[in-house]
Amino acid sequence: MTGLHYLDATTALGLFRRRELSPVELLEATIGRIEEVNGGINALTETLFEEALPAARKAANQYARGRDISPLLGLPVAAKEKHGIQGRTLSQGLVARKDSVAAADHPVIARIRRAGGIIHARTTTPELSCATVTHSPLWGVTRNPWNPKFSPGGSSGGSGAALAAGFAPLATASDIAGSTRLPASFTGTVGYKAPYGRIPGLAPLSADHYRGDGPMARTVADTALLANIMSGRHPGDHTTVADGSWITPDPGSVAGLRIALCIRLGNYPVAPDIEINTRRVAEALKAAGAVVEEITLPWTVEEISQTMFTHFGYLLGPAMEDETAGSEAQLATYTRRFMADARAAARANRYIDGLRAETLLQAQLAEAMTGFSALLCPASAIPALEADGDYLDGIDARGQHFSHYWQAHMTAPFNIANRCPVLAVPSGMADCGIPTGLQIVGHPFEDATVFHIGAAVESVLPWADRHPMAPELAGLPM
Repeated sequence: MTGLHYLDATTALGLFRRRELSPVELLEATIGRIEEVNGGINALTETLFEEALPAARKAANQYARGRDISPLLGLPVAAKEKHGIQGRTLSQGLVARKDSVAAADHPVIARIRRAGGIIHARTTTPELSCATVTHSPLWGVTRNPWNPKFSPGGSSGGSGAALAAGFAPLATASDIAGSTRLPASFTGTVGYKAPYGRIPGLAPLSADHYRGDGPMARTVADTALLANIMSGRHPGDHTTVADGSWITPDPGSVAGLRIALCIRLGNYPVAPDIEINTRRVAEALKAAGAVVEEITLPWTVEEISQTMFTHFGYLLGPAMEDETAGSEAQLATYTRRFMADARAAARANRYIDGLRAETLLQAQLAEAMTGFSALLCPASAIPALEADGDYLDGIDARGQHFSHYWQAHMTAPFNIANRCPVLAVPSGMADCGIPTGLQIVGHPFEDATVFHIGAAVESVLPWADRHPMAPELAGLPM
């Protein structure tokens, strides 16, 4: 069997159960791929092969005995570095914390391990996961396997790049303003921002209703598989809710399903190739029987940005300042800029001002989605970011200049409205040669709906067999 490193998790599990493939074979193929290709991508902070191989052999023995078959048994999983592993470094990309060690497994890591998943590699992030590009003074530049000139996005850029390059069938991610959905969009993978409370996090920022940890994969079914494992009430996170029903994506009929389409989410300057790809998905769903209607929203990029940074100014910004106190000179310029913008927003706006803005946006979204099962929109207004870019002077998009590059992305509204589940799926290719992505936004806690529509998109516009072609990367056969 060739191309094992691109085997999806759901298929691999079936092969394991039928004993047509060993977890050891899959892991060895994955390790070979990493050793051959990662030098040109830099998606990983470290590998755990010495621990992973014995775990794969143990899983193979369990399949041979037909006993203790857990849901992820024998599958390699790449973990975002911020998801701590007991006894392993937990730096979050900070030079000053490169020797810090996690005292315990992060809840999502513990659940993956309990389900039989094998953590074989850890993935890069920007410092403190605060940027939509993935580079840092500690780890260097992570590049997009589709075109190394560009970033895989951030902050879960290492996870997106690893999936696209064939380093794992599953990966962990997190999302406080788009850090799962943007890398999924830029790498042609699938990312899920669960409703707030569905997946446990770590205190104290587990209390931040913008944030959430979650899964990434190359297929909708695999993303649901990992989401199911991660989800549910956790004693260490008071915000978590009881388990929902097990999500099994059904690519069946969407006939009669009413879906809203909103290209600009107000006034986002969406690039022509992204708009074309988004409308192509909508037309494909129409052809499959869905009723797709275009709507508008009364939002502006400036208001969303102000709302978001007011929130950051009272929570994430101060938390970042605490983490980096005394080591400011070692920080990346984008980290210092993020904290400065958060401080400025908190000086300009009271916390209650931010809450008023948030609840207004939430009400506007609920009204716009009335009568529809879900909303479709792009994940980003721009098709690409330079791999090593800082964008401290902002970004230009379709003749508009934005003072902060976060304003060029369309994910943050659904962290503000964070009880909504959002699935990011590929929508096509940008003119610059990397993928574009689509967000499927559901009503609060209606996870199954977005996975159903995501599976339908995957069915009418198949993507799983498309993989990067990047001849510019020396020694990177795709």
